[in-house]
Amino acid sequence: MFNLKQLTVILIFIAGTQLGFSQLGFSHEIGAIVGPVQFRSDYGERAHEGTNFGNSGFGIGIVHYINFSYRADCNCYSTDTYFNDHFKLRSELSYNKTNLDHHGRWVAPDRTGSNADKLRAHTGVAENFDIGMQLEYFPLSIRAFQAFSYRIAPFVSLGVHYTSFNPKSSTTYGDENILNANNIYSYWWDPGDEYPLNLSSGSTWSFVTSIGARYKLTKVSDLMLDLRWQYYGSDWIDGLNHKLDSNKHNDWLVWLNFGYIYYLD
Repeated sequence: MFNLKQLTVILIFIAGTQLGFSQLGFSHEIGAIVGPVQFRSDYGERAHEGTNFGNSGFGIGIVHYINFSYRADCNCYSTDTYFNDHFKLRSELSYNKTNLDHHGRWVAPDRTGSNADKLRAHTGVAENFDIGMQLEYFPLSIRAFQAFSYRIAPFVSLGVHYTSFNPKSSTTYGDENILNANNIYSYWWDPGDEYPLNLSSGSTWSFVTSIGARYKLTKVSDLMLDLRWQYYGSDWIDGLNHKLDSNKHNDWLVWLNFGYIYYLD
């Protein structure tokens, strides 16, 4: 299902990067994240709140941090530089899944034509596996946060993930064959054009940025709230890529995740 060769390369790269920083003596943090996902795809109407909230799923993940402000090899603070005191390197392994339906005026009860019936009968699933890295910036001192000078530490992050996707799609219209052009919305496809549905698994890179905050729970643990925006390098993440004006952008998501972070050393 996934491109194992590329995934192995990414895993080796991340492991090598983490090992390299570990050899420098920096400390580690590990945690788990979970939360609701809004998947913005070709299902439903763009910028329609019913679509945004209707096409919501969930995401879970495991995160690992390199903390540059503290050295595990001597149980002491690292060199006092701006980078060490304001940045952390985050690695992540995560999974998200969203059931997709068509929402909005084209499937409203007063729409009684065959195209409306086709949209109402069509459903899909976006299922994605992610691995990647982000650099997190803390405007306030990480050292001061660890010393309980304040309990809340805001941050922003920027990074790149490798995404393996496995879309699904089905219909209850006609003979229930989603690959039969007579069963899909007629404006999506013209004979001779690329068929707008492709349910093959694939992989792509994605751009990730987020804003969030940590709450200092204990000396060795934090709670985290993180609002993520993730933009994929493909428009086939959901298996649907039609040519209407509502499909001007690649697939993307918004993920509000809650996390628990534990300081290993």
